[in-house]
Amino acid sequence: MHFHERWRPITHLDKPVFKEMLTNTCHQGSVSLVLSHCFSRHLLHWNQLVECFGVPLMAVCIRKSKAFVCHLKSKIVFLDLVKQNSWSSSTKLLGKIQIGLNSRYPDDHFNGRGPFLSFRRLESTKARESLYIVTDTDENQVLEFPGGKVKLTPEMMFISESPHERAHCYHALDDNGKPIMGSSFVQVREDVAVKMYSDMVTLQTMDTIFYEAQRQGRISFYLTTVGEEAINIASAAALTIDDLVFPQYREPGVLLWRGFTLQEFANQCFGNKADYGKGRQMPIHYGSNKLNYITVASTVATQLSHAVGTAYSLKMDKKDACAVTYFGDGGSSEGDFHAALNFAAVMEAPVIFICRNNGWAISTPISDQFRSDGVVVKGQAYGVRSIRVDGNDALALYSAVHTAREMAVTEHRPILIEALTYRAGHHSTSDDSTKYRRADEIKWWRVARDPVARFRKWIEGNGWWDDEAETHIRDSARQQILHAIQVAEKVEKPPLADIFTDVYDVLPSNLQEQEQLLKETIRKHPQDYPPNVAV
Repeated sequence: MHFHERWRPITHLDKPVFKEMLTNTCHQGSVSLVLSHCFSRHLLHWNQLVECFGVPLMAVCIRKSKAFVCHLKSKIVFLDLVKQNSWSSSTKLLGKIQIGLNSRYPDDHFNGRGPFLSFRRLESTKARESLYIVTDTDENQVLEFPGGKVKLTPEMMFISESPHERAHCYHALDDNGKPIMGSSFVQVREDVAVKMYSDMVTLQTMDTIFYEAQRQGRISFYLTTVGEEAINIASAAALTIDDLVFPQYREPGVLLWRGFTLQEFANQCFGNKADYGKGRQMPIHYGSNKLNYITVASTVATQLSHAVGTAYSLKMDKKDACAVTYFGDGGSSEGDFHAALNFAAVMEAPVIFICRNNGWAISTPISDQFRSDGVVVKGQAYGVRSIRVDGNDALALYSAVHTAREMAVTEHRPILIEALTYRAGHHSTSDDSTKYRRADEIKWWRVARDPVARFRKWIEGNGWWDDEAETHIRDSARQQILHAIQVAEKVEKPPLADIFTDVYDVLPSNLQEQEQLLKETIRKHPQDYPPNVAV
């Protein structure tokens, strides 16, 4: 499992040289360090500094925030630009770097988790400090530019529009549920694995029955997760209840995992009085304050920037949690996606972006959406650590999300996960996908690449599942869902007045007029409205 990094690995500093440099440049009792250009490509760890010189030096990623810089000035010594001395005859100007506080929390003193020396941020972008041309140890000229050094070249060379090789896709299980030789994955306890499979079966059964209920005219709309059950359940299993979820509309499995009952699902789809949204939303627009699941919105990709803002607040409050947001490949074509990734990278927000790349944005294939290698490469372009995962492999997804969450929370960084999957059902009950894709293609993904069947083979191979358990869970799930629907249908609808409440303290006159007109219309045409609506 490999996350694509923003920077290339850099080598360690030669200890004797580093010690000599410190001896010549560090003042006793100071926490300042002048680093010449010949050392700028090295990575220094706290333990290495102590071992070499024995003084409390700490590295921090310098941020552009004026408030943060002012805070640092009160605690550490800042050095001005230092001109070349005896280190190198070719150096005209040495780079400047400040040694400061731990980068995880600006207000904390060094706590033993010392960060590495980083060039991710510059203290200033003033014109007099921004652009310098120096010569590195290989006699190659480099441009000192905000963000780091840029090597100059006499060769005119355009960056290719596509990589030589597509980004690899991490997987842990083959199509037969057998672990891939040499694959690294996070170990899953038996009880967790069994619950993951049980919830995938329940989600699959719920989709089938609610879809049929819509076709019977009992609910107005429905949208399934067929083929994407693993993304729902495996990702949810790798999170904690404190993590805030900003869904698109194809993630009811996350709610199911967190404890949302089948009755609560039915109440929302039937829009009855027990619906938390008071019947104002379309079916499948679930939400739960108790379970930290933000209510679904039909607008595509708007949840992404909301998730980043929430993640940044979690960081400021020093919470041991992150924000998680889901979206489809179509969502990555929205401007909100690009703004959110850049926002998250710059603010170093603990947020996980999970893209369900199922190949289709309703009827638009990904070939008509973008020319890049999917979505994963866009993360690296914005400075976001990224990984591509087999979206039909529940074990791989669990491992990737579990690892991503640890990175996001402990390192305070955004992570992008692109899950390659396939929407094996129609986009919604308003869609007929056979009009724009072949039926045999859909069947192949539904049978050969079924994520539920693959995970079942794995837990069976571990001795955690058998045919008896399979029969029990499927019968039980079906009976519970049918019962929930019967109950939800009998519950009365919310009062008509609820349509106009919860926005204004005092209802304005124009809405009062609309409410009266609606009531009059229902009285004149009662056959067009549900009989159990309280007018």
